[in-house]
Amino acid sequence: MIKPLLIEIGVEELPAVPFLKELPNIEKLWLDILEKNALACEFKFYYTPRRLVLWHQAFPTEQEAREEEFFGAPLNVAFKDGEPTPAALSFAKKCGVDFSEIAQGEKDGKTVLYYKKIVEGQASKHLLKGMIETFLKGLNFGKSMRWGFLEEHFIRPIRWIGCMLGDEHVSFSLFGVESTPFSYPHRTVSYEPFAYMFAGDYFERLEKRGVVLYPHKREAIILDDFKAIEAKEGAHIEIDADLLAEVVAITEYPKALIGSFEERFLQLPPEVIITSMKENQRYFPVFKEGKLSNRFIVVSNAISDDYDLIVKGNEKVLRARLSDALFFWENDLKNGLRYEGLSDITYLEGLGSLLDKELREKTIADYLTHRYASTLLAQHAPIDEAALNALMHKAVMYSKSDLLSEMVYEFTELQGLMGYYYATAAGEEPLVALALREQYLPNSEESALPSTLFSAIVALAYKLDSLIALFSIQKIPTGNKDPYALRRAVNGIIKIVLDQRIAFDIKNDLQALAQGYRPFDFAVLENFFLERLYQFFDVNPSIITAVIDSGERDVVRLADKIKALSSIATSEGFKEMFSTFKRVANIIKNMHLTNELRIDEALFDDAHETALFQAFQALNAQHYASYEEHLDALFGLKPAIDAFFDNVMVNTDDLARRTNRQNLIASIYLAFKSIADIKEISI
Repeated sequence: MIKPLLIEIGVEELPAVPFLKELPNIEKLWLDILEKNALACEFKFYYTPRRLVLWHQAFPTEQEAREEEFFGAPLNVAFKDGEPTPAALSFAKKCGVDFSEIAQGEKDGKTVLYYKKIVEGQASKHLLKGMIETFLKGLNFGKSMRWGFLEEHFIRPIRWIGCMLGDEHVSFSLFGVESTPFSYPHRTVSYEPFAYMFAGDYFERLEKRGVVLYPHKREAIILDDFKAIEAKEGAHIEIDADLLAEVVAITEYPKALIGSFEERFLQLPPEVIITSMKENQRYFPVFKEGKLSNRFIVVSNAISDDYDLIVKGNEKVLRARLSDALFFWENDLKNGLRYEGLSDITYLEGLGSLLDKELREKTIADYLTHRYASTLLAQHAPIDEAALNALMHKAVMYSKSDLLSEMVYEFTELQGLMGYYYATAAGEEPLVALALREQYLPNSEESALPSTLFSAIVALAYKLDSLIALFSIQKIPTGNKDPYALRRAVNGIIKIVLDQRIAFDIKNDLQALAQGYRPFDFAVLENFFLERLYQFFDVNPSIITAVIDSGERDVVRLADKIKALSSIATSEGFKEMFSTFKRVANIIKNMHLTNELRIDEALFDDAHETALFQAFQALNAQHYASYEEHLDALFGLKPAIDAFFDNVMVNTDDLARRTNRQNLIASIYLAFKSIADIKEISI
């Protein structure tokens, strides 16, 4: 038999961020509990800030009967002199029957003691308390709390529990709360509980009492309100998906309202105003004609005939926030950008202060500026080399200066960005100001990249110093632990280098830069960098290995070779074609290879080896516009190689001819190895 099942856990207001982090796991947890109790069925999970609801339209009222099998000791252990041993009797006791009821069965090729019984299913109402307790204790919100005299803990105090199976209230006690067929309306409506008579009755009564239970419906209400406001105001509301999810999670009856603040606050950088709105108050910014306006959207959780007081209250709070921000802004402008105070801020034990870090970054920037000088000068003409170096020094040394500002102290997420605004206000060269803004890019998977090579060098200097410096003091990521985000730093370096198409050698350039740090095992850093390629490129890992084993260490060429080889390797018919080149790799695997393999045409005594040699010579005489084009030409040797293998004995008794033929095959192999080591490819 099946009946509807409703479970409601009533709590004090849930904090949105930890709740939303756990949200993807909640349904999985309950489904796992249902399956372990042999009560798996479809269900829906709903939530508001004050309640967690599990709703089953068709819930089994009891478990199905099931078979349980028990396997015991082998017969040679179970019996001695025809009598059951203690092990056999113990098995019968475990099964809960007399030994006479024990049978024999087969397991792993042996005859063993065996017992099978039918276990009658329990009534689900007797299991629900334990299931709900397991569910609540299985939720992980990070921090939790205790209340009253309870030993149990949860993210917020549990105030009521309802469990209704059909029209039957399931009674139990959990977390110091007795389950009851009562729930609570929206706080604006009443603080008194209301009763519901059966599971489906709950939804109708809750809706009439001001609670929009369904999260998707609350989101739709908010978005509809936004559209109406935009149409009326001729404006655009910027919707942050994470902020919208938070607002949905903290409201039971959402109502979007528009408020305003004094225009004088618009002299603040837009990001300051938006950050203050979002982080502190969960407001949505409003734009007009592409510019931030002095309006904002607050989503109220109140039910009212007059929302003016709510709007005015939120305007008052925002005014205070923006007044503080304006005070910080004006003070910071008076103080200007300065970096001397960074000497008082420790970067990391063993690596000195933030000023020390900037000085190391300046050394790296000098190296990179010299390395890419011609490209930089071409991009930023008519700036000469001396002026370019001076601007680079200024950009690097000012890069962390905004950490000393009052604004960044209050809004740490604005570091770098505030440096850009302070540099711009001080009349600094736009190139320098832009580099300050872009110094931490890329800072996420979908992040933009530095827009100029000048900015890219500042960003690279930051990431490269972090990487090398931390390796120099043995702060090396292990397993899943990467507290200093060095894997992300390497990904950022790769992205920047590929975007700018600049030469950067993982071995030579990193080794040159590492000279300025305390000695460490450089091979560990090189391998760490190379390992990131396997996560960076979504291709057959053996292709990456093949390219790395070619000896290539330039990031751009590595990427180009990996992409070219992957494109060919995933093409139709490649597997059949590749078998020929696996044979090439097998023939030379025991040879000592050099780049000076002598091939003497006079030793050819078969037209097929002459044909292969001439085809290979013609291939080498060509210029190829891309690695893919070069690989196509090399793989195009397949017919000539197949004919060679079919008609020519490579390992002939004639030593001179054998060596000559091996050198021909090895030369073809080495031509491939200039791009990738084909013997490492697995298809």
